[in-house]
Amino acid sequence: MFSRLLLIVRRQRTSPGWQNWSSARRSASAAEAHSVALPTQAQVVICGGGIMGTSVAYHLSKMGWKDIVLLEQGRLAAGSTRFCAGILSTARHLTIEQKMADYSNKLYSQLEQETGIQTGYIRTGSISLAQTQDRLISLKRINSRLNVIGIPSEIISPKKVAELHPFLNVHDLVGAMHVPEDAVVSSADVALALASAASQNGVQIYDRTSVLHVMVKKAQVTGVETDKGQIECQYFVNCAGQWAYELGLSNEEPVSIPLHACEHFYLLTRPLETPLQSNTPTIVDADGRIYIRNWQGGILSGGFEKNPKPIFTEGKNQLEIQNLQEDWDHFEPLLSSLLRRMPELETLEIIKLVNCPETFTPDMRCIMGESPTVQGYFVLAGMNSAGLSFGGGAGKYLAEWMVYGYPSENVWELDLKRFGALQSSRTFLRHRVMEVMPLMYDLKVPRWDFQTGRQLRTSPLYDRLDAQGARWMEKHGFERPKYFVPPDKDLLALEQSKTFYKPDWFEIVESEVKCCKEAVCVIDMSSFTKFEITSTGDQALEMLQYLFSNDLDVPVGHIVHTGMLNEGGGYENDCSIARLSKRSFFMISPTDQQVHCWAWLKKHMPEDSNLLLEDVSWKYTALNLIGPRAVDVLSELSYAPMTPDHFPSLFCKEMSVGYANGIRVMSMTHTGEPGFMLYIPIEGMDFIGRDALLQQKQNGVYKRLTMFILDDHDTDLDLWPWWGEPIYRNGQYVGKTTSSAYSYTLERHVCLGFVHNFSEDTGEEQVVTADFINRGEYEIDIAGHRFQAKAKLYPVTSLFTHKRRKDDVELSDLHGK
Repeated sequence: MFSRLLLIVRRQRTSPGWQNWSSARRSASAAEAHSVALPTQAQVVICGGGIMGTSVAYHLSKMGWKDIVLLEQGRLAAGSTRFCAGILSTARHLTIEQKMADYSNKLYSQLEQETGIQTGYIRTGSISLAQTQDRLISLKRINSRLNVIGIPSEIISPKKVAELHPFLNVHDLVGAMHVPEDAVVSSADVALALASAASQNGVQIYDRTSVLHVMVKKAQVTGVETDKGQIECQYFVNCAGQWAYELGLSNEEPVSIPLHACEHFYLLTRPLETPLQSNTPTIVDADGRIYIRNWQGGILSGGFEKNPKPIFTEGKNQLEIQNLQEDWDHFEPLLSSLLRRMPELETLEIIKLVNCPETFTPDMRCIMGESPTVQGYFVLAGMNSAGLSFGGGAGKYLAEWMVYGYPSENVWELDLKRFGALQSSRTFLRHRVMEVMPLMYDLKVPRWDFQTGRQLRTSPLYDRLDAQGARWMEKHGFERPKYFVPPDKDLLALEQSKTFYKPDWFEIVESEVKCCKEAVCVIDMSSFTKFEITSTGDQALEMLQYLFSNDLDVPVGHIVHTGMLNEGGGYENDCSIARLSKRSFFMISPTDQQVHCWAWLKKHMPEDSNLLLEDVSWKYTALNLIGPRAVDVLSELSYAPMTPDHFPSLFCKEMSVGYANGIRVMSMTHTGEPGFMLYIPIEGMDFIGRDALLQQKQNGVYKRLTMFILDDHDTDLDLWPWWGEPIYRNGQYVGKTTSSAYSYTLERHVCLGFVHNFSEDTGEEQVVTADFINRGEYEIDIAGHRFQAKAKLYPVTSLFTHKRRKDDVELSDLHGK
């Protein structure tokens, strides 16, 4: 079956029909890019002419901002927007995503009337299928949230599914969710319509203009450098899609934008013998990992496979996104799933297998908001294959953010500041995206955890707790214990348990809670955000009094629980602040507020060298001692009375506990139970170069010591490598050897050398990642003759072990004869 379909598609590969499926119908009223010189200044510069960039421009202009320049490095809507499958779905897990998609739906439905540009908008409705009861429960949860915000939807039977879409095989279904107002639309035409409307409102649009970097002064955007000149501006909006990550790093002051691209596949077919109607509902078969929509009487179908293929890891750019290489072997599981769902397609001609890039974020939520490090630098990217559904709403919220200071909805779940620097490394993103893409259609039960990119941040107690059976969850990159598995429990069964009902760990946590309430327990809360604010005079107190709602001019040693509010009276952060001295304060906030809280404080701090804000989250282990016996335990360890008369509530004092000195003990907890918080300084000696090493760990290195094992080198006949031999990667010079020697264990020559990553365009050095090393083909040039070599970043003990085992097997075979 698969072979026959493959032959059909190869015969049709040269057919021109597929090439026109997403081509934009450029009417006379559509926005045309300017060919004149760029302006020298603007209020806002937007980078990216896809659906995100044009949506931001459209909404900013609607809100009264006119001095806007939109730049696109290729043609408008010629990036990933052009390859979008065109499905607009409001069936999302997060309410904020449902609201964005609902707004997009309403916006796109009236764009043609507003602009005169045909967008191909058709209200088809959508059907989300359930093959299992758990999937149906998940759909029921989504259905409830949709109904609450006014989006019509209902749970339907398999029989009703067959009535709505007669070509579907429904024998394995237990139910489905029908959303009648979902739609399909041409994403490229939507982007052009938005651009046209923005242009009519005064937005200047320039294509084939590349942003090289953003100019920053005193942590504030001042302009952009393009390949056609500079533009001074107050605001910059990064809507560069899969290039947003690279563009963020190119700034004079880098902005971390954690996203990564993967290949995304879908196919296009000829019309069915009985063509599908234009209003045939879109199908989402998450258990089969596929989606299906009508396309010109045939179908468009793709999905999210379990083994995704990351791309653009090395940051290579291209002006316009082209259809990437076909991979029918990779697509075969999705094709098989499609044929099970629609058996009549088996003899249908396939026009094309489309392979296009899609960007994904570490937590499957899009990224929007202002950079925590550069004021005026806004981001809207990482749509996780939902750019069309979110484009209208996301553009509206970001425009509101820029114009009014806040969006009209709470978008914290999407805020760029939910991520830290450790979640932006290439290696982390490459590994995480391979987990995220399959999760798009995996069943999501409460309290599930990502498996990749773990242990980015751990407490000093991590190993000890892990040895005691701790099971871990991740928060803002920090490992936190969930519960401890007793010796008699099946660990594997607990890890694999997925349910919407009473979880398998319920009794375990119940016993731990009982211990906390009846005796005493210690909880590791080292992940909490911790800041110290100090000054030489009253500056620290004055600033905190201005930023926080409760009075902080309290006696030394007192703790105040307070809120950090915005101009609208809403909470930016809630925290506890201890007054350590007359001019020094210790602030404790939730784990995931670290970046957001720091950015808010820095934004409102006066430029005063006598005022210091320091993030000390890494400098203290935090232990929560709770339960009715907590007073007894701490009294015994400190040889000091800890009763309320001697140590009142919300009080902080530096004490000796056990053999440790300088412990900040606070008579408060984060659990509601009576007890204490102990902040224990983490001992770590400073040394020359420590700051530079931490900077390298965060930003990457520009050369990397690598081991090379010569493959086709004859030790007896060929010239030997000694040192200084050129190293070539994929035919390009990347460095030279520093030393060489013959390995008697490997029976080959081994060379050491530093590998660089020189830009092919400018020759400038770029970051060298482990992936860059591992994905190259290498040669060592010895006196003009190049020898193939294998690159290794780590010792080759595995090779020695493999050879020893092989020798052992051969020896045992010999003894057995």
